Amino acid sequence: MRFNKLSLLLIGCAMAQLVDAHEFEAGQLHIDHPWSRALPPVAPTGAAYLSISNHGGTADTLLGAKTEVAGKVEIHEHVHADGVMKMQRVESLTIEPGATVTFSPGSYHLMLFNLARPLAAGESYPLTLNFANAGDVDVQVNVQANDEPSAGEKQDHHQHH
Repeated sequence: MRFNKLSLLLIGCAMAQLVDAHEFEAGQLHIDHPWSRALPPVAPTGAAYLSISNHGGTADTLLGAKTEVAGKVEIHEHVHADGVMKMQRVESLTIEPGATVTFSPGSYHLMLFNLARPLAAGESYPLTLNFANAGDVDVQVNVQANDEPSAGEKQDHHQHH
């Protein structure tokens, strides 16, 4: 009987890990839902999005990132300058204690240069984030066909069919 209870507990833990597989913890940092938009095979660049929450008492700084699917990864942000939206590189990004920084289309994003393979919907790829304090943090980025729906759209999704 004890074996069955242990088996059920282990199966329950494994299922819980699957549910939470898109959240990553690194010390005081919590990284949620890394994703990329699917792109046509000829696209030379792509972008990765995620959110980083700092649950600790000290700031940490994202210094950069790397992935096997791109020759180079840079932190970029969209800025309005003279009525024009443009992208600019950000050397590093500090996440203050208690703050959440969200990378999303039209905001901060991780720019992927010289893609080694197409970003196809339904696939995922590894991405290593480099922080000043937390060090290297490995996450899996899911490739999605469409932009990430908002929380409200997720909850109401079954009504839109």
